[in-house]
Order: sequence, then C-alpha cells, then structure tokens
Amino acid sequence: MDQSARAWRILESADLIHSAAAVDAAIERVAAEITAKLKDQYPLVLSVMGGAVVFTGRILPLLNFPLDFDYIHASRYGDATSGGEVVWKVGPKGGVSGRVVLVLDDILDAGETMRAIRERVLGLGARAFYCAVLTDKKKAAAKPLCADFIGLSLPDRYVFGCGMDAHGAWRNLPAIYALREDGEA
Repeated sequence: MDQSARAWRILESADLIHSAAAVDAAIERVAAEITAKLKDQYPLVLSVMGGAVVFTGRILPLLNFPLDFDYIHASRYGDATSGGEVVWKVGPKGGVSGRVVLVLDDILDAGETMRAIRERVLGLGARAFYCAVLTDKKKAAAKPLCADFIGLSLPDRYVFGCGMDAHGAWRNLPAIYALREDGEA
C-alpha cells in the first residue's frame, strides 16, 4: 500500500477526539490566558518544531503583547508512536539569559521532552519558564511537570492532527483524531 493510501486509511478509521471548532475555542482561550499573565514581561517565545508549528502559527497572532520569537527542535518520537530518549536537533540559541521564556508545544504526553526543555532553558539562565500546550494527554503515571497553559485534554491514545502526526501524515488537520484502539491503520 502506498503512503497516500495508508494515510487515508488511518484517517477513515480514526476516532474524532476534538472538532476544529473545539480546537479554535481552546486556542483563543489559551491566548487570552497567556496575554493576561505575560503581557508586561516581553517574553522570548520558543516553538517546539515540528509538532508545534500549527499551534504556534495559530496562537502567535492572538498574543496581544510584544515578544521575541525563535524555535527549538527536541523530540522523543521521530517517526515512532512511542517515546525514546530526547534528541536535540536545534537547541535554544542566545538571548535566553535573564528572560521570561514561554515554550509552545502541541502536546504534553509523558512530559519528558518538556522537562528536558525546561532544564535546558533554565540552565541557560532564563529568569522564568512557562509552557503552553495545545493538548495534555491524561496519563496514569505522574508527569515530571504540568503545563502552565493547556488547551484541551486528551485520552491516553495515539492522537494526530493540529501538528501531531500519524506515521508522518495528517499534521495539517484542523481537528484532533485518535488511531483506532487496535492500532491498525
């Protein structure tokens, strides 16, 4: 089966978790919460590539305050559906020391990637660290940190859409879906 056919099969058999309208409302609410908290802080906003690209692109225009923007690239997943070691492709650049830093990401899953990002940012001398995630996956085990700003809660399933992918596809969907419980595509 070619990649396109496999991608369509994944979507056709997936369960809708959050509609596009729910995602829109969550992004608007999170933007208002961030603005209320950070509007006078002139933060450095770091987007976690590649999953946060959709969330970042949607929320940045709604943040009603001055900010500096950059990106980082750290991942535990690659093309896998379960996390491994955190791999840094692009770390935080200069300008972190003494700053309030807001990290944007698509999902807080087990929390290991965000913990590594927080440790790196604070280790570079950031004055304060905040993270905003479009989604927070409910897990049985305790996470090493909680997000400061959360858009939507997710069940403990493999999800895709809004920046999150299913075997490389469907980051571009405006809604959030979950793979079938049996994991088949």
